[in-house]
Amino acid sequence: MMEKLDPRWERADGYVLRQAHAEDVDAYWDGFNEFDPEGARLTGSKERYERGEVIDFFLRCVDNPDRCDLLLIAPDGRVVGESVINEVDWDARSANFRIALFGAAARGHGLGTWAVETTRDFAFAELGLHRLELDVFSINPRARHVYEKAGFRVEGVLRDAIWLGDGYCDDILMAILEDEWRAL
Repeated sequence: MMEKLDPRWERADGYVLRQAHAEDVDAYWDGFNEFDPEGARLTGSKERYERGEVIDFFLRCVDNPDRCDLLLIAPDGRVVGESVINEVDWDARSANFRIALFGAAARGHGLGTWAVETTRDFAFAELGLHRLELDVFSINPRARHVYEKAGFRVEGVLRDAIWLGDGYCDDILMAILEDEWRAL
């Protein structure tokens, strides 16, 4: 278990990545509700969620001391994505990582790269992790490229592991270790 930290970073263009708080619940719902079909497909999410299920999940997450939920906030205050460290094993000093940009307008501006690199650095420098791992679908080469630029390496491929409704795709397992991060 970790003591909840309250990290915050800001880009020159006004985008902020910061710890989620319970009082962000309505802004989170508004942003999450913009999740587009492409984003849902690329991350394995449902296309539609009920407000209550999103709010309940969000509030459980912000109170959980074994995860770090960061919100990506646009200069106008809208929540446009999230970057999450979860499934933390404090004994092994390892965790899972996931990121989602909630709409097409948030993609293609380097926000994902910035959030991945910032969260990765936080995981190692502040949380003291030894390993950070993730899954990326083979239909999402943009995300895989961002992860590889950030130092994540492919560790394996679960072939045809994901059913998309109209066909299968591979689930690519990636990770970065503490010494690999230090070498960056």
